[in-house]
Amino acid sequence: MTLNDPKSSEAPEWWRHAVIYQVYPRSFADSDGDGIGDLPGITSRLPYLRDLGVDALWISPFYTSPQKDHGYDVADYRDIDPLFGTLEDADRLVATAHELGLKLIVDLVPNHTSDAHAWFQAALAAGPGSAERARYLFREGRGEDGSQPPNNWSSVFGGPAWTRVEDGQWYLHLFDSTQPDLDWRNPEVGDMFEDVLRFWLDRGVDGFRVDVAHGLVKEESLRDQVVDEGDTPASGEINPEAVSSMVERTMRDEPMWDQPEVHEVYRRWRTVLDSYDGDRMMVAEAWTQSAESMARFVRPDEMHQSFNFSWLLAPWSAEEFASVVTGTLEALSGVGASPTWVLSNHDVVRHVTRYGGGAVGLARARAATLAMLALPGSSYLYEGEELGLEQVDVEPEHRQDPSWFRTGEVGRDGCRVPVPWSGDAAPYGFGPGDAQPWLPQPDDWAPLTVAAQQADPDSTLAFYQKALAARRAFAETAGDEVELLDLGRDVLAFRRGPLTVVVNCGETPVTRPAGDVVASSGPVSDLLPVDTAVWLTTGD
Repeated sequence: MTLNDPKSSEAPEWWRHAVIYQVYPRSFADSDGDGIGDLPGITSRLPYLRDLGVDALWISPFYTSPQKDHGYDVADYRDIDPLFGTLEDADRLVATAHELGLKLIVDLVPNHTSDAHAWFQAALAAGPGSAERARYLFREGRGEDGSQPPNNWSSVFGGPAWTRVEDGQWYLHLFDSTQPDLDWRNPEVGDMFEDVLRFWLDRGVDGFRVDVAHGLVKEESLRDQVVDEGDTPASGEINPEAVSSMVERTMRDEPMWDQPEVHEVYRRWRTVLDSYDGDRMMVAEAWTQSAESMARFVRPDEMHQSFNFSWLLAPWSAEEFASVVTGTLEALSGVGASPTWVLSNHDVVRHVTRYGGGAVGLARARAATLAMLALPGSSYLYEGEELGLEQVDVEPEHRQDPSWFRTGEVGRDGCRVPVPWSGDAAPYGFGPGDAQPWLPQPDDWAPLTVAAQQADPDSTLAFYQKALAARRAFAETAGDEVELLDLGRDVLAFRRGPLTVVVNCGETPVTRPAGDVVASSGPVSDLLPVDTAVWLTTGD
């Protein structure tokens, strides 16, 4: 089957074929020895990202925040939290990235603010019926005394999505109770965020990753969610049956997500971005129920990209991978958008662990990464995946994810443990001196540090560097047509331009097709071993 996006091959925009590296700032590099990563730490490690071979970095929130959800609870969108530095540090980071040829994307959190935001504090002080409360979703409770929540919605982090304040009203929070949802039907909200966009665009950022992009607008009546018998109200993103994993979206009633009016928000934002030079871009974190719904976020006058979580959610299966490729490219071809591919981020179990852990998990992770990097569009990497890091079992006394405190589920701390840079013991060069990082690092990480892997030509870091260098040679010239090949049900195989990609997801080696080896996820011969991928070219 041949799939084609006829527009993307003509477009010069940098983001269409970029490899973008996510930095979780508190876990990347610590410059001052307080155990928490910061902006100067990121700046000091930018040459590493350049040498790794990525095109851009996306930085999770660094704004002023009480840190109840580690920065996704924003108190001031136009300033830097002292944990991470200053606005001057942010300016220096942007300038240094550009000097090194790297683009910089910042995180934007528009669905909710912190309860410490000046707007919410004013809403609490002003009382029911005020203009200040109209910026959020305050409602009267149900029951004779109003003691029941206004509807049956659940928080993503567990429990009800409503909290009652002293005067008796309730406010909506689809996440933690310290993260009240904004009312995007109020024009003041849209005006404020246009100012925020311009503030950071004027400082030189190249784009925005938009948090919970599918959640800004709720169905206006805030009606109850219709729940199937034996089910519970949909909680959005955290799957209680898979620790720290995002839920696979299913077709169900969701009046809190993916409402049609949300697209007007992004049309307005697109106009703002298009008024700046340099191909400024937006990428949506939109957990939608279908590829078709996801595609609506990337129509020509809205977002530039949307995360393709189907690739992340697919099990280790050639048939499942092929289905994701087919469905993704078919859905996007009608809107002229380029696809994205991602295997890990700060919210999900690291993919080495998801694929089985240990040597098997690492082999599969490398193979899935090589397949991902060969596909048209952009690839998003998460800090530490180039080192082959696995999910860490963080002890309960050290856990800090708000979902852990609300539900008792393990939460997302295990994928957020700080990066090991050098040395034989924690903190592994994460910061100066011996200050331990905010989440403890495992005792057996010495062979996984950047320094250790830089000295090993067969390391996972070396694999990523080689794969990214090979990708750069063809990413923009191989075209956007993908032809799926039938080499058996346990083999994912496709052709893109001069490149043939083969991934053995089965239990026995398979014959490797003819061609010169451009890159591989492990040793290959005339046979392609299990859990291994290879790029081939015939040289035509």
